[in-house]
Amino acid sequence: MSRSLRRGALAATAAAFSLVSLGACAAGHDAPTLQVKPDNAAVTKGDIKVQNALVITQEKDKKGPAAVSATVFNNGTKEQTLDAITLPGSKAVVTLKPAGSASKVVIPAGGSVLLGGKGNASAVIAGADSVVDGNVQKIVFQLSTAGDVELDGFVVPATGMYEAYGPTAAPAAGATPSGSPSASPSGSASATPSGSPAASASHSGSPSGSPAAGH
Repeated sequence: MSRSLRRGALAATAAAFSLVSLGACAAGHDAPTLQVKPDNAAVTKGDIKVQNALVITQEKDKKGPAAVSATVFNNGTKEQTLDAITLPGSKAVVTLKPAGSASKVVIPAGGSVLLGGKGNASAVIAGADSVVDGNVQKIVFQLSTAGDVELDGFVVPATGMYEAYGPTAAPAAGATPSGSPSASPSGSASATPSGSPAASASHSGSPSGSPAAGH
């Protein structure tokens, strides 16, 4: 992708992020503003729609994990769980962590979940050295019923409007890497917590991928 095209793509992402963020909380959980088609990554498979997916890295010259931000909508009549997120083509491992005391990332029927932002579920990326700002990264969301939902998301640094949705710390001890089996080390008593701490946070807005402002 040329430098000029890349700048244009990022500008479109920022614009979509800003618009969705402004309307999200005031409008309500199922408001029409949440269904506005963004200029950045969005895809629908069955009852599941993933919108505003981004990979957010550390600020320039800072070391640490990256994060996936997105909003996952469930337009069906039965809840689904987000079981894992992978980044094909990289060695990165994504760890899902639910909001609050939840044990799974549950996308309720007719509802949505936001990844990223204070108080929301998180998807922290370890080993993201191959993820470069300005590039486009393939992201696969693995849902309990819909299966793999794949799309391309922009890679942006955690600055400006993206700062509040980027990575803040390394995955918590005991968190289960998304997409990897939660098996205990051989010979030890089940040391891995049950299920991936999928990051479930019911959000009334689109992801700030435009990481939409959650409430």
